[in-house]
Amino acid sequence: MKRLEHIFVVLNGWALVLMLSAMAVTVGTNISLRYLTSHSLPWADEAARYLMIWLTFTSAGLILRTGGHVAITNLQDSLPKTGQKLLRAGIVIILLVFFAFMVHVGWEYAERMQYQVTPALRLPFIYVYAAMPVGFALLIVHLLLVARPFITAGGYKRLDASGTDSNVFPGGANG
Repeated sequence: MKRLEHIFVVLNGWALVLMLSAMAVTVGTNISLRYLTSHSLPWADEAARYLMIWLTFTSAGLILRTGGHVAITNLQDSLPKTGQKLLRAGIVIILLVFFAFMVHVGWEYAERMQYQVTPALRLPFIYVYAAMPVGFALLIVHLLLVARPFITAGGYKRLDASGTDSNVFPGGANG
Protein backbone atom coordinates (compact mmCIF):
# COMPACT_ATOMS: atom_id res chain seq x y z
CA MET A 1 0.00 0.00 0.00
CA LYS A 2 2.85 2.38 0.82
CA ARG A 3 4.34 1.76 -2.61
CA LEU A 4 1.03 2.64 -4.32
CA GLU A 5 0.76 5.76 -2.19
CA HIS A 6 4.30 6.75 -3.12
CA ILE A 7 3.60 6.20 -6.83
CA PHE A 8 0.39 8.25 -6.52
CA VAL A 9 2.23 11.14 -4.84
CA VAL A 10 5.08 11.06 -7.35
CA LEU A 11 2.69 11.00 -10.32
CA ASN A 12 0.70 13.90 -8.85
CA GLY A 13 3.93 15.83 -8.36
CA TRP A 14 5.17 15.15 -11.88
CA ALA A 15 1.84 16.23 -13.35
CA LEU A 16 2.28 19.54 -11.54
CA VAL A 17 5.86 19.86 -12.77
CA LEU A 18 4.74 19.23 -16.37
CA MET A 19 1.89 21.76 -16.15
CA LEU A 20 4.13 24.41 -14.59
CA SER A 21 6.80 23.74 -17.22
CA ALA A 22 4.28 24.00 -20.05
CA MET A 23 2.99 27.25 -18.59
CA ALA A 24 6.51 28.69 -18.26
CA VAL A 25 7.50 27.65 -21.79
CA THR A 26 4.28 29.05 -23.27
CA VAL A 27 4.55 32.39 -21.49
CA GLY A 28 8.32 32.62 -22.09
CA THR A 29 7.92 31.86 -25.78
CA ASN A 30 5.12 34.38 -26.10
CA ILE A 31 7.20 37.11 -24.42
CA SER A 32 10.21 36.32 -26.61
CA LEU A 33 8.12 36.38 -29.78
CA ARG A 34 6.49 39.64 -28.75
CA TYR A 35 9.85 41.38 -28.27
CA LEU A 36 11.74 39.74 -31.14
CA THR A 37 9.07 39.76 -33.85
CA SER A 38 6.40 42.18 -32.55
CA HIS A 39 3.90 39.32 -32.82
CA SER A 40 2.56 37.06 -30.11
CA LEU A 41 0.74 33.77 -29.93
CA PRO A 42 -3.00 34.50 -29.74
CA TRP A 43 -3.65 31.47 -27.54
CA ALA A 44 -0.72 31.75 -25.09
CA ASP A 45 -2.44 33.81 -22.38
CA GLU A 46 -5.50 31.59 -22.46
CA ALA A 47 -3.42 28.40 -22.26
CA ALA A 48 -1.42 29.79 -19.33
CA ARG A 49 -4.63 30.78 -17.53
CA TYR A 50 -6.14 27.31 -17.90
CA LEU A 51 -2.90 25.63 -16.84
CA MET A 52 -2.89 27.84 -13.73
CA ILE A 53 -6.44 26.73 -12.94
CA TRP A 54 -5.43 23.08 -13.26
CA LEU A 55 -2.29 23.67 -11.18
CA THR A 56 -4.33 25.28 -8.41
CA PHE A 57 -6.85 22.47 -8.09
CA THR A 58 -4.48 19.53 -8.61
CA SER A 59 -1.83 20.80 -6.19
CA ALA A 60 -4.22 21.27 -3.26
CA GLY A 61 -4.03 17.59 -2.29
CA LEU A 62 -0.24 17.55 -2.07
CA ILE A 63 -0.38 20.68 0.05
CA LEU A 64 -3.06 19.12 2.28
CA ARG A 65 -1.01 16.01 2.95
CA THR A 66 1.93 18.08 4.25
CA GLY A 67 -0.18 20.39 6.43
CA GLY A 68 0.46 23.37 4.17
CA HIS A 69 -3.04 24.84 4.30
CA VAL A 70 -3.92 27.46 6.89
CA ALA A 71 -4.90 25.97 10.23
CA ILE A 72 -5.95 27.60 13.48
CA THR A 73 -5.22 25.18 16.31
CA ASN A 74 -6.19 27.18 19.42
CA LEU A 75 -9.28 25.04 20.14
CA GLN A 76 -7.45 21.79 19.45
CA ASP A 77 -4.51 22.79 21.65
CA SER A 78 -6.82 23.59 24.57
CA LEU A 79 -8.47 20.14 24.53
CA PRO A 80 -7.21 16.95 26.23
CA LYS A 81 -5.67 14.29 23.94
CA THR A 82 -8.96 12.40 23.48
CA GLY A 83 -10.77 15.63 22.64
CA GLN A 84 -8.07 16.52 20.14
CA LYS A 85 -8.47 13.16 18.39
CA LEU A 86 -12.26 13.53 18.27
CA LEU A 87 -11.96 17.07 16.91
CA ARG A 88 -9.49 15.98 14.22
CA ALA A 89 -11.74 13.02 13.29
CA GLY A 90 -14.67 15.44 12.98
CA ILE A 91 -12.57 17.73 10.79
CA VAL A 92 -11.65 14.82 8.51
CA ILE A 93 -15.30 13.79 8.16
CA ILE A 94 -16.41 17.37 7.43
CA LEU A 95 -13.64 17.77 4.85
CA LEU A 96 -14.52 14.46 3.17
CA VAL A 97 -18.19 15.44 2.91
CA PHE A 98 -17.28 18.91 1.59
CA PHE A 99 -14.79 17.53 -0.94
CA ALA A 100 -17.32 14.96 -2.18
CA PHE A 101 -19.93 17.70 -2.51
CA MET A 102 -17.49 19.83 -4.51
CA VAL A 103 -16.69 16.89 -6.83
CA HIS A 104 -20.42 16.59 -7.50
CA VAL A 105 -20.97 20.34 -7.99
CA GLY A 106 -17.82 20.68 -10.10
CA TRP A 107 -18.82 17.82 -12.37
CA GLU A 108 -22.33 19.23 -12.84
CA TYR A 109 -20.88 22.63 -13.71
CA ALA A 110 -18.33 21.13 -16.11
CA GLU A 111 -21.08 19.17 -17.87
CA ARG A 112 -23.16 22.32 -18.28
CA MET A 113 -20.21 24.06 -19.93
CA GLN A 114 -19.32 21.25 -22.34
CA TYR A 115 -20.94 22.88 -25.37
CA GLN A 116 -19.18 26.22 -25.00
CA VAL A 117 -15.68 26.58 -26.38
CA THR A 118 -12.78 28.74 -25.29
CA PRO A 119 -12.17 31.86 -27.40
CA ALA A 120 -8.63 31.22 -28.64
CA LEU A 121 -7.96 27.50 -28.23
CA ARG A 122 -11.48 26.44 -29.24
CA LEU A 123 -11.47 23.74 -26.55
CA PRO A 124 -14.75 22.72 -24.96
CA PHE A 125 -14.94 24.37 -21.53
CA ILE A 126 -15.52 20.96 -19.94
CA TYR A 127 -11.74 20.46 -20.11
CA VAL A 128 -11.16 23.68 -18.19
CA TYR A 129 -13.90 23.16 -15.61
CA ALA A 130 -13.00 19.50 -15.08
CA ALA A 131 -10.09 20.79 -12.98
CA MET A 132 -12.48 21.32 -10.08
CA PRO A 133 -13.89 17.79 -9.72
CA VAL A 134 -10.50 16.24 -10.50
CA GLY A 135 -8.78 18.45 -7.92
CA PHE A 136 -11.35 17.72 -5.23
CA ALA A 137 -11.19 13.99 -6.01
CA LEU A 138 -7.42 14.18 -5.52
CA LEU A 139 -8.04 16.00 -2.24
CA ILE A 140 -10.25 13.10 -1.11
CA VAL A 141 -7.55 10.54 -1.94
CA HIS A 142 -4.79 12.54 -0.24
CA LEU A 143 -6.96 13.15 2.84
CA LEU A 144 -7.79 9.45 3.15
CA LEU A 145 -4.09 8.59 2.88
CA VAL A 146 -3.09 10.96 5.70
CA ALA A 147 -6.23 10.71 7.87
CA ARG A 148 -4.97 8.07 10.32
CA PRO A 149 -1.74 9.83 11.40
CA PHE A 150 -3.54 13.17 11.44
CA ILE A 151 -6.38 11.91 13.65
CA THR A 152 -4.26 9.85 16.02
CA ALA A 153 -1.32 12.20 16.51
CA GLY A 154 -1.94 15.40 14.54
CA GLY A 155 0.82 14.41 12.13
CA TYR A 156 1.22 15.08 8.44
CA LYS A 157 3.07 13.27 5.69
CA ARG A 158 6.31 14.73 4.39
CA LEU A 159 8.72 13.53 1.78
CA ASP A 160 12.16 13.10 3.32
CA ALA A 161 15.46 13.51 1.46
CA SER A 162 15.22 10.01 -0.01
CA GLY A 163 11.79 10.78 -1.50
CA THR A 164 9.87 8.50 0.84
CA ASP A 165 6.96 9.48 3.05
CA SER A 166 7.58 10.07 6.72
CA ASN A 167 5.23 11.31 9.40
CA VAL A 168 5.89 14.76 10.84
CA PHE A 169 4.24 15.85 14.03
CA PRO A 170 3.79 19.38 15.37
CA GLY A 171 6.54 20.42 17.73
CA GLY A 172 9.21 18.40 15.93
CA ALA A 173 8.46 14.95 17.44
CA ASN A 174 8.88 12.77 14.37
CA GLY A 175 7.57 9.25 14.45
